[in-house]
Amino acid sequence: MKFNYSVTEDDKEMIAAPEIPSEFHLLQESETHFSSDTDFEDPEGKNQKQGKGKTGKKGKKERGILGGFGRMNGHHQQNGVENMMLFEVVKMGKSAMQSVVDDWIESYKHDRDTALLDLINFFIQCSGCKGIVTSEMFRHMQNSEIIRKMTEEFDEDSGDYPLTMAGPQWKKFKSSFCEFIAVLVRQCQYSIIYDEYMMDTVISLLTGLSDSQVRAFRHTSTLAAMKLMTALVNVALNLSINMDNTQRQYEAERNKIIGKRANDRLEFLLQKRKELQENQDEIENMMNAIFKGVFVHRYRDSIAEIRAICIEEIGMWMKMYSDAFLNDSYLKYVGWTMHDKQGEVRLKCLTALQGLYYNKELNSKLELFTSRFKDRIVSMTLDKEYDVAVQAIKLLTLVLQSSEEVLTAEDCENVYHLVYSAHRPVAVAAGEFLYKKLFSYRDPEDDGMLKRRGRQSPNANLIKTMVFFFLESELHEHAAYLVDSMWDCATDILKDWECMTALLLEEPLNGEEPLTDRQETALIEIMLSTIRQAAECHPPVGRGTGKRVLTAKEKKTQLDDRTRVTEHFAVALPQLLAKYSVDAEKVTNLLQLPQYFDLEIYTTGRLEKHLDVLLRQIRDIVEKHTDTDVLEVCSRTYHALCNEEFTIFNRVDIARSQLVDELVDKFNRLLEDFIQEGEEPDEDDAYQVLSTLKRITAFHNAHDLSRWDLFGSNYKLLKTGIENGDMPEQIVIHALQCTHYVILWQLAKISESGYTKEELLTLKRQMRAFCQICQHYLTNVNTAVKEQAFTIQCDMLMIFSHQIVAGGRDILEPLIYSPDSSLQSELLSFILDHVFIDQDDDGNSIINGQQDDEASKIEALHKRRNLLAAFCKLIVYSVVEMNAAADIFKQYMRYYNDYGDIIKETMSKTRQLDKIQCAKTLILSLQQLFNEMTQEYGYNFDRTSSAFSGIKELARRFALTFGLDQLKTREAIAMLHKDGIEFAFKDPSPQGEGHPPLNLPFLDILSEFSSKLLRQDKRTVYVYLEKFMTFQMSLRREDVWLPLMSYKNSLLAGGDDDTMSVISGISNRGSSVRNKKMKPATGKRKLPEAEESSSGDGLWVNRDQALQTPVMMQAPQLTSTVMREPKRLRPEDSFIGVYPLPPEHHPPQLDYNTQVAWMLAQRQHEEARQQQERVAMNYAKIRSNLQHAIRRGTGLMEDDEEPIVEDVMMSSEGRIEDLNEGMDFDTMDIDLPPSKNRRERTELKPDYFDPASIMDESVGLRSLEFQCFNNL
Repeated sequence: MKFNYSVTEDDKEMIAAPEIPSEFHLLQESETHFSSDTDFEDPEGKNQKQGKGKTGKKGKKERGILGGFGRMNGHHQQNGVENMMLFEVVKMGKSAMQSVVDDWIESYKHDRDTALLDLINFFIQCSGCKGIVTSEMFRHMQNSEIIRKMTEEFDEDSGDYPLTMAGPQWKKFKSSFCEFIAVLVRQCQYSIIYDEYMMDTVISLLTGLSDSQVRAFRHTSTLAAMKLMTALVNVALNLSINMDNTQRQYEAERNKIIGKRANDRLEFLLQKRKELQENQDEIENMMNAIFKGVFVHRYRDSIAEIRAICIEEIGMWMKMYSDAFLNDSYLKYVGWTMHDKQGEVRLKCLTALQGLYYNKELNSKLELFTSRFKDRIVSMTLDKEYDVAVQAIKLLTLVLQSSEEVLTAEDCENVYHLVYSAHRPVAVAAGEFLYKKLFSYRDPEDDGMLKRRGRQSPNANLIKTMVFFFLESELHEHAAYLVDSMWDCATDILKDWECMTALLLEEPLNGEEPLTDRQETALIEIMLSTIRQAAECHPPVGRGTGKRVLTAKEKKTQLDDRTRVTEHFAVALPQLLAKYSVDAEKVTNLLQLPQYFDLEIYTTGRLEKHLDVLLRQIRDIVEKHTDTDVLEVCSRTYHALCNEEFTIFNRVDIARSQLVDELVDKFNRLLEDFIQEGEEPDEDDAYQVLSTLKRITAFHNAHDLSRWDLFGSNYKLLKTGIENGDMPEQIVIHALQCTHYVILWQLAKISESGYTKEELLTLKRQMRAFCQICQHYLTNVNTAVKEQAFTIQCDMLMIFSHQIVAGGRDILEPLIYSPDSSLQSELLSFILDHVFIDQDDDGNSIINGQQDDEASKIEALHKRRNLLAAFCKLIVYSVVEMNAAADIFKQYMRYYNDYGDIIKETMSKTRQLDKIQCAKTLILSLQQLFNEMTQEYGYNFDRTSSAFSGIKELARRFALTFGLDQLKTREAIAMLHKDGIEFAFKDPSPQGEGHPPLNLPFLDILSEFSSKLLRQDKRTVYVYLEKFMTFQMSLRREDVWLPLMSYKNSLLAGGDDDTMSVISGISNRGSSVRNKKMKPATGKRKLPEAEESSSGDGLWVNRDQALQTPVMMQAPQLTSTVMREPKRLRPEDSFIGVYPLPPEHHPPQLDYNTQVAWMLAQRQHEEARQQQERVAMNYAKIRSNLQHAIRRGTGLMEDDEEPIVEDVMMSSEGRIEDLNEGMDFDTMDIDLPPSKNRRERTELKPDYFDPASIMDESVGLRSLEFQCFNNL
């Protein structure tokens, strides 16, 4: 509600509480197990307050701690905004929270009963409950009875409640709710919280709600209680500060000489310190009540969100008030919960610890915790939840900064390798850890080197360290990942390109060891990765979701970095190429640098002479090397430099043209001599032709060399190879590739620009001639040549298929080329001979007579997968007849591990293309396998043999690919059965009509598809089958006729299956509709689905007595405000058997619908019985695990993690009361530290991780709170 009162100044002063009757009801031990936890009772009386006219705690009447009120409902019955409830005000979030709280305080001062009832209803409504606690309920009902009443009025139509509802308003509600509690305590901290009424009532209510079976109550009240505790911790901290100040003032006044000492002030300070101490004791009692009554039970709740709230708040307590809470007795909860099964909770543990380790002043208090749980934190860096792993690495980074001796070398190595993780946040966190460990330390002698550049700069040693780390990690191909991981934290090192080039070019200083060849290669690779990262500003491939939009600052940094790179490497790159020109690996990396240059710098910076030097170096490298990788990177470098947008284009284009002219002239000259020789080609001549052809092919890949007319020379070379048959394989492979590039460049030219009819006819003629050449080379004796010819042939057929005219390019229709049957047959034969082979049969996997390593096997498999995918693409796009896929489909089972995904995708695509033809292809593949089997074993084979069983299994797999929608595949399945029947009866037995057809066993395979037929189609197929059967066949019962009988039965059986499935579907839908319309049970737990859908009271015996809803079950047994009631039934005792109706209840003659209903009822009975058995088994398993946990020996939490039991009532007495026998558990009390000036209490806190210490302090919890305390 909105209160029309304003805040007065004396809100900040002590407000005397109204006189409360001295009679109060003290709950006995028989009434509740933990009465002292939440009723603030002190059996020894040592915390009783003096000087306030009170003896012990007051204000409790017969009804318990909740007092009575004269108001009938929880809000004023006024109209307009004035009657708005407190919940509505907080939900709207428009008013300043302090004004809302001040209005409530003003109301509390005038009528505390009314205001307190509003506050109670506020918490009830924040849980999503529609009920209202009236003054009558409040006066006459126990806490547990009020909560039960609210549970009955809880609306469970949806599982949502304010803390879980979606939408911007409800997302803001949680923060407003928490803010309200914090402001409430802050505004009441000087008076109201000490009146022994408001806080007692609120804490008791929240404690009771936190033990409810209703998740909304537990979740909301736990959040409120934890935020209340946090606010109280803040109050306690302020009290401690005030006590220190008062003590200091008192000591200063007392130390004055007697003449100047003010005795009145001394008495005032003593009285003030006494009041502060009393207030601190009160706050201790309140915090003890919340900690024992809520935290110790809910930090292991079955709901992860509730556990996360507890851990998050205890982290706040330890951070805010470290003197009181930062000790092992509280840290252990965080340590144990790091083993939680939910990543959300583990994440809260790590973030809580980060706040503690960040403050280096607290490190001394964390030493024991670190030693006990360090291994667990290290293992969490490999957590399956990436967010948890990131925070674990960040926590270890903080631990490393606090003390380098804590983490061992092995611990650090476990984090180091994560810089190569594919998940970027994990890698970046690991990179920061690596930087802090290896790169952040600088030698004091380096201070004088900060202004030095090049090899003498302070980064030189750090760059060397990075190279050493990269080489020792033995993941040399992941330099880009290492650079990306450290990009954010080590930018100054990674962008020091001057130092990197100095290390490569300059001579080592006196006493300095030069870099080895391996180290130089690694440094060049790292340098390339840093330049790529700076120029592209996005992570490497495989790390990250893609390119993102750069901010203005990032764009400016990118331009500045590209300018720096260009200015520096325009001069340094030619020098590096000159030094390493003969090293293929180094040159390959160095030549990629110009791709990231800002080419305009060559002109604006007057660096043309350095460009000329670079072009000469590239030309020399092309002439020196024949390695394909080197030549291709040279080609790409020319392509990057030949950009028409820049003025350097003419200079680079001339250099490129001169180089190609020389290469083509040399190739033509060598080719003439090479072909005209009548004798066998000389090896030197063959090498010269091959090396020149390699260079031309590499350049033709990135450049249009059409004006040099390379088709004629290459075609002549390939034609000669076919005629003579002695052409070296590498020459043929590169000639095929070069010719392929020629045709593709011509097609691109015709497609993009204008063309003449002559050019189109020339391209058509060249394309068809080249396809014939490729077809000839499919039969070559050399495997590498055949693979190259096959790949290019498939590409040509795809490019020049009917797809070429798509997109309005009808002018290219003359170029369409369709393979004839002979070419299709040769392509298929190649696949069968070179793809569907065993790994050991692959000749490419054996080098120099020795089996290659695993990497080569994987590479060979990858190559075969590419070959199969190329052919399957032809099938999918209707370039090759679909029936050719039969030979592919029949290999599905045998080569499932290698090619299963490709074959399955081909089936899916062909079915989308033509369902009927796909079905005919599937049955054809089974027929082929059947024929192959009969050729090997004869027609009298054993139908139990592995060969026949394998075909049946393949048919079953094929049937599964048709899915569940029988209407979509109806025609295809019918056609499949038609072809199968015809095949089975195609070849009659040569022994006469009395013997079965030769292929009759195929019907046994065909029966695997019968389940995919609709009921009416089964009858149609059966009629079609009868056309092939004679009368004598239908009478035969010998074993040889079993396939026919089983197939007939598969068509005749299950005739009512469709009817039953339809009726079942309708029944289920109707049941679900009824369930939605029916008012659900008022408790949170619902009955099993089978129980809800059962109809008729006669199906249950004493149902009302046996199955109680959670509302009718006994009240929770945890809080001190609850009266002890009879023990609840266990799950296995709370269910009784489900019995069918007695026979006499059914009429003797049942119609069809009655039979169906009876069958459904029987099915539901069986499901209910199975559900009952599962519940009993699950409970037995949980019970066994809990008993095992109790029996486990003493150990630390990293070995014995705290069990999180799947029961919302984690501490229910009814189920595990027997486990508590003989165990005396008392939860420790919160004892705030004394004033810093009170030196009398200086002993060290005990080690709560030490079992002996735990035994001495009796730090345990009831109901299996800690599984590692069983022997303590």
